[in-house]
Amino acid sequence: MGISPILDPSPLSLCAREPHVPAERLVAEMVPPPRFDSVRFDTYIPDPKQPSQPEAVRVLSSFAAGLGGAHASGAGKKRGFLGFGKKPAAPTGPRGVYLDGGYGVGKTHLLASLWHATPAEPAYKAFGTFVELTNLVGALGFQQTVRTLGGHRLLCIDEFELDDPGDTVLVSSLLGRLVEAGVALAATSNTLPGKLGEGRFASADFLREIQGLSAHFRPLRIDGDDYRHRGLPEAPAPFTDEQVTKAAYATEGASLDDFPHLLEHLARVHPSRYGALTDDLKAVCLTDVAAVPDQSTALRLVVLADRLYDREIPVLTSGLPFDQLFSEEMLNGGYKKKYFRAISRLTALARDAKGLVHE
Repeated sequence: MGISPILDPSPLSLCAREPHVPAERLVAEMVPPPRFDSVRFDTYIPDPKQPSQPEAVRVLSSFAAGLGGAHASGAGKKRGFLGFGKKPAAPTGPRGVYLDGGYGVGKTHLLASLWHATPAEPAYKAFGTFVELTNLVGALGFQQTVRTLGGHRLLCIDEFELDDPGDTVLVSSLLGRLVEAGVALAATSNTLPGKLGEGRFASADFLREIQGLSAHFRPLRIDGDDYRHRGLPEAPAPFTDEQVTKAAYATEGASLDDFPHLLEHLARVHPSRYGALTDDLKAVCLTDVAAVPDQSTALRLVVLADRLYDREIPVLTSGLPFDQLFSEEMLNGGYKKKYFRAISRLTALARDAKGLVHE
């Protein structure tokens, strides 16, 4: 009688992963993430008390329709490194639209819907976060990024926020070149374009670049409450270390990490790779969740929370609840909207993870 092989029952670990993401993958993955792959304008459920929400759908639908027509460089162009092609016909109407509003009003849903509704092949439109866009420039170089994206019909930038002067100058120059090439722009943020950088660095010193950025966009305000918690019960309280550990071992494809060690590990991985850090995970289990010690660490955690939310990965924790992650000083500072968004998204993922624990 043969002996069955012994399988390693240990869960995965985020701290054991140090992904390398080649530039080709960065370009190929400039599409809406899994959570927003199937969203459309008609799946957006506006709050009946907020007229700005259906108005946003109307404006964006019209904006997408105005981006139609055959691409000037023909149908044979493929998404990839070089992206050479003739200059596309300039789109009618404004060069860009800027979705401004609080966290949880569905801005990313609407941005992804715009991407899907734009009548162009995927090779002619790109979707990425602000962090992913700046990392693409780092991987390809400025001129190559202009060539790669310059033949596109549309560039969608999610979570557009300027955290330092270098990003301000870089993105101002990049978007200016892309607009000259006929690329339409769309972005989401919690901050009006003229207010970007406020409370984070001496934005007055970079006023010209910031004003140049805002000139590319027509602001579209979206009011409302956080839809992720509209009419839903509160998130479950954190579980015990034993419950989280047991669930991690019982869940195929789950990771298990100690929260303080995970925060240390995130400092060694570039935020643009946090998506790859979560490849193939079915759940993230974290023990000993505690208050985040400083702002740099907090901002890295925000990016990880966004990538987990994009990929619909449940998060099961022990320790402090998510609404106690960030200090009062952080929640009242220049990045407060980022932190509230992270709390909202992690709370939704904690709700999704509740079923992993079996009493």
